[in-house]
Amino acid sequence: MCRDKFKEILRFIRFDKKNERSERLKTDKFALISRIWTKFIENSQACYIPGENITVDEQLFSSKARCPFTQYMPNKPSKFGIKFWLAADVRSKYLLNGFPYLGKNEASGSNIPLSEFVVCKLTEPYLGCGRTITTDNFFTSLSLAKKLRANKTSLVGTIRSNRKELPQIAKAKKDKMSRYSTKLYKTEACTLTMYKSKANKKVLLLSSKHRNVGIAKNEKRVPETISFYNNTKYGVDILDQMARKYSTKAGSRRWPVHAFYNILDLAAINAWVIYKDVTQVQMSRKEFLLQLAEELSGNYDNEAKSTSTLSNIQNIENCANCQVQVSCNRNRSKSVCSKCNKKICGKCILKTKYVCKKCLE
Repeated sequence: MCRDKFKEILRFIRFDKKNERSERLKTDKFALISRIWTKFIENSQACYIPGENITVDEQLFSSKARCPFTQYMPNKPSKFGIKFWLAADVRSKYLLNGFPYLGKNEASGSNIPLSEFVVCKLTEPYLGCGRTITTDNFFTSLSLAKKLRANKTSLVGTIRSNRKELPQIAKAKKDKMSRYSTKLYKTEACTLTMYKSKANKKVLLLSSKHRNVGIAKNEKRVPETISFYNNTKYGVDILDQMARKYSTKAGSRRWPVHAFYNILDLAAINAWVIYKDVTQVQMSRKEFLLQLAEELSGNYDNEAKSTSTLSNIQNIENCANCQVQVSCNRNRSKSVCSKCNKKICGKCILKTKYVCKKCLE
């Protein structure tokens, strides 16, 4: 495909019907591409069954386009962008579910905190099967752990020290815990682990999966809950890192196009995971993406070749030697005199009219 044609496609590409846009924007800020995103998530869920561990976290897709829900996150590599809540399989890094963050009033109609709303919505298709959800301290709370436990799902995640359900000793900034020491607090549903990882830092972790917590017999004496969290937390982080490493992203001033780039990147990762599981072939992602690009462009190349072949045949049939030959020596041409209907070349044509010089005389 030539560059100008590609730029023209990017200029005019749309993902919704413009005459219906104003009505849908009243209830959905993501309406300009929500249908494409919803279809992508439905296909992703229909094509893969996840393992026992799922990670829920956020993704910031880099974008400085004019968008009503652009986020600024200084702790991310790309600071500005569109934030997506994602759920990924820990083993394969397959994207299972996701939706964009559209503002503070996103969960206003459900009367529950945003963190609980996000986790419940992302994990809804996978509840009741004994899986374990791993989250960071933004999402983790005792009420969320009880909700998931009622649906036969465990929760493991770090928890902020200002949560009202925590004991007073966990909220204290100064304590008498020695380094690499552990304290455990249990309720009927959950276990709270306090681990002093550094001299001035302690980790608080809530788990509804572990009732009896073992301690490693090494120098750091890491609890079992901390080790499990470290081994299952990175699902979405690695997924985001893989999407940024090999990306289809290009320059654009419209945020729906940027969201479409993110869909392409995530869909390519899901396709790579499914390909490896089905064929049992260990192929690098770079090699898979190159092969995928060749196969996707193959249909376009075949159509372009067939079109060019037909056009060449038509040109050969319509092209003939000049029949007037007043100022030329049998030049080939497709032009015809408007009076005598004979083939005429550029040298035998009047510049003002398509009339041969013999007919003019």
